[in-house]
Amino acid sequence: MEKSKSKKLSVAFESDMRYVADWKIARGRRSGREQAGAKSGSRGKLGEFAAIATVPLVLVFGNSMLIPVLPQMQSALNISQFQTSLVITLFSVTAAVCIPVLGYLSDHFSRKAIMIPCLIVYGAAGVLAGFGAIWDSYGVLIAARALQGIGAAGTAPIAMALVGDMYNGGTESKALGLTEASNGTGKVLSPIIGSVLALIVWYAAFFAFPAFCLLSLLAVMFLIREPKRESRPPSLKQYLKNIGNILRAKGRWLVSSFVAGSLALFVLFGVLFYLSDILEKAPYRIDGVVKGLVLAIPLMAMVTTSYITGSVIKKNGVLIRRLMLAGLVLSTAAYMLTIFFSRNIYLFVGLLTAGSLGTGLLLPCLNTMITGSVSKGERGMITSLYSSLRFFGVAFGPPIFSWLAGWSKTNDSAVFVTVSALSALSLVLAFFFIKPDKRLQSG
Repeated sequence: MEKSKSKKLSVAFESDMRYVADWKIARGRRSGREQAGAKSGSRGKLGEFAAIATVPLVLVFGNSMLIPVLPQMQSALNISQFQTSLVITLFSVTAAVCIPVLGYLSDHFSRKAIMIPCLIVYGAAGVLAGFGAIWDSYGVLIAARALQGIGAAGTAPIAMALVGDMYNGGTESKALGLTEASNGTGKVLSPIIGSVLALIVWYAAFFAFPAFCLLSLLAVMFLIREPKRESRPPSLKQYLKNIGNILRAKGRWLVSSFVAGSLALFVLFGVLFYLSDILEKAPYRIDGVVKGLVLAIPLMAMVTTSYITGSVIKKNGVLIRRLMLAGLVLSTAAYMLTIFFSRNIYLFVGLLTAGSLGTGLLLPCLNTMITGSVSKGERGMITSLYSSLRFFGVAFGPPIFSWLAGWSKTNDSAVFVTVSALSALSLVLAFFFIKPDKRLQSG
C-alpha cells in the first residue's frame, strides 16, 4: 500500500511538473509572440509617423526653398518685386481654393486616393516651372506654380485628416505635433537647401523638388495603411448640411481658430519674405548660404517647440489653452520689440526667434482642437477649411509685406507695427472665443 501510494504521489507530482513546465513553455512562446507583435507594431507606427511627416515637409519645400532665390529670380527674369511675390502667392491662392474640394473628395473616397495623384501633379509641375525658368518665360513659370498649388492642396491638409482617422488620444496629438514640427523642419531646411542649390543655378530648386516628392509618394503608398471606412459617405447635400450644423454649433471657436492659424502663417511667411530681401541690403549685407542659415534660426525654434508641444498636450484642454495664450503673448511682445531693435542683427534675429517660438506653441494646439472637433466623416472638410485659410495667410503675406516695406520710409516700422497688431488680434480672439473643454474628446 505504501509503495502504491508512493508511486501514486510520485506519478501525480511528475504529472504536475510536466503540466507546469508545459504551461511555462506555452506562456513563454505566447509572450514571445506578443513582444514580437508589439515590436512589429512599434516599428509599423514609426514607419507611419515617418511617412506622414514627409507630406508637410514636401509641401513646405515647394514654397520655402524659393524664398532665398527670389531676389535672383527678379533680376534674372527682369520682373518687379510684386511679380516675384506672385510666385509664392499664386501657388498658395490656388491651393487655398482647391483644398475644400479635395477635402470633400477625401471624405467621400479615401485620403490616399487623393494624396497619391496630388503628389504626382505637385512634382511634375515643379519640373515644368524649372523649364519655364530656363526659357526665361515668366508666364510658363507662373502657370506651373498655379498647377503646383492644385497638387499641394491634396497633400498636407489631407494628411492632417488622415492622422485623425488613424490615431486617438495622446497618440493623435503627438502625430499632429509631428506634422507641425515636420512643416517647421521644412521651413528650417528649405532656405538652406535653396541657398546651396542656388550656387549651381538659381532655378535648381525647381528640379530638385520632384525628388523629394517621389520619396514622399513612395512612403505614402507603402508605409501608410489607411483604416477602412465604417460607413458609407453621405450625399453631397447631407454632407454640406452636416458641415453647416457643425459650424452653427461650434463656429464661434472654430472660426476664431481658423483666423488665428491663418494670421500666424501670414506673419511667418511675410516676415520670411521681408527678411530675405533686407538681409542682402545695408546694414546687413548677408547673402548666399549664410543668409539661408540666418533665415533658418527662427524657424528652428518653431520646429522644436511644435514637436514638444504636440507631445505634451495630449487632450488636455486646460494645458492647450494656457500654451496657446502664452505663445500669442510671447509673439506679440517679441514683434513689438522688433520695432525698436531691427537695426541690431543679433537682437533682431533673437526677437524673430522668440516670435516663432510663440507660433510653435500655438499651431499644434489649434491642430489638436480642430481635428478632434468633428467625427471622421466630416474631418476632411473641416481640416481643409482650416488649411485653406492657412494657405490664404501664406499667399498674401509676401505681397502685403512687400507693399508695407515700400510704403514705410524706414523699411521697418510699418512692417512690424502691422505684425504686432495682427498677433495682438489673434491673442484677443483666443482669449475670448477659444475655450476648449478640460478634456477634449476625439471625433
